[in-house]
Amino acid sequence: MYSPLMVMPLGNDVIVRAAVPGARCVIGDWWDRMVIQHGITTTLTPANHWSNRWLTDVRMALWSGHYLSTPAGSVWFAGDTGYGDGRIFQQIRKHCGHVDLGLIPIGAYEPRWFMAAQHVDPAEAVQVFRDIEASQALGIHWGTFQLTNESREAPRLALAASVSAAAIPSDRFLAAQPGVVYDFR
Repeated sequence: MYSPLMVMPLGNDVIVRAAVPGARCVIGDWWDRMVIQHGITTTLTPANHWSNRWLTDVRMALWSGHYLSTPAGSVWFAGDTGYGDGRIFQQIRKHCGHVDLGLIPIGAYEPRWFMAAQHVDPAEAVQVFRDIEASQALGIHWGTFQLTNESREAPRLALAASVSAAAIPSDRFLAAQPGVVYDFR
């Protein structure tokens, strides 16, 4: 039986191993750089999010993103994150370097009074894009499930408006569509 390698922040291995006995978990703290295979590494990057799955495990695990460095380029997966004061994104750029492709969440943001601390909205996603100085980005974490109050298409439409307002060429930051393949060579 194939046992895939799962790289995750501290504490999440407890959750995974409870559900998948014998799981191959590599765990690390924020900024830890781990080799996935020769020439491919991931650095766990900070994220602004709560960290619990049940009422009894609050603050027992980290939330993070992944900065993947590969021979073909770099990909930063932001994970679930709020914007906060924006410092973590500037730190990610400084610590990890150039980002070829950012995978940045754009959905599950309404109502703002509740969701702002853990999920960016499309305008904040554009600011994240600028903070990390990505060459290109895909807006993720939207449109698959109705998680919060905004309509299904609201994140895509708001991203397009925010990208335009920021004078960013529209092909540099797209809302990823389910089932579509994107070629960023």
